[in-house]
Amino acid sequence: MEIKHSILGNKGEFVALQDGKRAGEMTYSVAGSELIIVDHTGVEDEFKGLGVGKRILLDGVVKYAREHKIKVMPLCPFAKAMFEKMPEIHDVLAK
Repeated sequence: MEIKHSILGNKGEFVALQDGKRAGEMTYSVAGSELIIVDHTGVEDEFKGLGVGKRILLDGVVKYAREHKIKVMPLCPFAKAMFEKMPEIHDVLAK
């Protein structure tokens, strides 16, 4: 699965692609130079239950946050639940 990242102004998204087909996305807002706010996670019906959301979060958002030394505020229910379940990604969690 390929993860693509794009930023336009103060909005960004990570998109998961499987064989060129959109599997899901996670969107965020930029809140200053040290914080992003994850506001939506969506997975296409045919990819539900396959771990796509988790891959976008781990492969995309967490990697990006670590590389850019920023924190993540998970507002969408999915991202919030993943951060609660996964202490290994708390290093990028906004307190």
